[in-house]
Amino acid sequence: MTTLLEVTHTTRYRYAVPVSPALHLAHLQPLADAHQALLDFDLGVDPAPDELSTETDVWGNVRSLFAVVAAHRELVVRATSRVALQPRFAGLQPAEGPAWEAVARRLQYVARSPWEPAVEFVQPSPFVPRLEVLRSYARSSFPKGRPVAEAALDLMHRIHADFRYDGTATQIDTPLAQAFAQRSGVCQDFAHVLAGCLRMLGLPARYVSGYLLTTPAGGEPAFVGADASHAWVQAWVPGTPGVPADGWLDLDPTNDLVPHTGHVRVAVGRDFGDVTPLRGVIRGGGRHTLTVGVHTRTLDKNTGVGPGIAQGIDKSGADKDPQGQEMLR
Repeated sequence: MTTLLEVTHTTRYRYAVPVSPALHLAHLQPLADAHQALLDFDLGVDPAPDELSTETDVWGNVRSLFAVVAAHRELVVRATSRVALQPRFAGLQPAEGPAWEAVARRLQYVARSPWEPAVEFVQPSPFVPRLEVLRSYARSSFPKGRPVAEAALDLMHRIHADFRYDGTATQIDTPLAQAFAQRSGVCQDFAHVLAGCLRMLGLPARYVSGYLLTTPAGGEPAFVGADASHAWVQAWVPGTPGVPADGWLDLDPTNDLVPHTGHVRVAVGRDFGDVTPLRGVIRGGGRHTLTVGVHTRTLDKNTGVGPGIAQGIDKSGADKDPQGQEMLR
């Protein structure tokens, strides 16, 4: 069953004094693969950029680079995407995969052994440092011989149960140790905690940025974090039935689920810093406000346009972060 979604992501900066020039980098174009087809993407920038280009990074993410030279006191960036989603992980059998220790040993360095690309996602990163408290927390989900996917799912369930979603608890630069200690934060923090726990056990974990439907199909409760950019994790569980050949299994600890057809993947990386929706360097500006609004809706399967089934809401708010970047909630 194919699900057609349209996502409109609007970011608005307002500056106290004029800005000129402004150089920005955006991760706003969704990924495309066997389970997610990108049907259309449009990036609108006001004021119109003097330069605009796209490139693909080392992890396959498409990023846009643009420059606005004209003096401006407001910048609006609007990304509109249409995607077709196929069910993912429908045949998942987490209890049938390899033991987690075997996966970890596969990534240990042995002279002249084949290089496994997933090993780079075992290493610490700027937002996900090595913390012994994460290893201690994760251990109870990973007894000896437990299948890696089953253990990762159990860890996700525990994080969801033990941590409280609170949009005011953290800022974009809140250290992971603090978010873990206070057991609260936004989806960015939930994802960093899960990734850090897995890495401390020698298991690869990728950070994912994207979107999800505000209201899932079937009248289920609304997802948390659906009215803004969202974040979750991919755990590397090679050889697990129901997982793609590349071995990456998506886990959303904020909502305690394995993504199906309600999550749109935009970019993957080591942590938030690699996939920030919009960041840049400006001259001028002074004090500024950042307002973000995301609207997601399903589209009519016959026409791909029209009224569709509205399942998104518009919600905007000022993110008071010191770097002028959008948090993933």
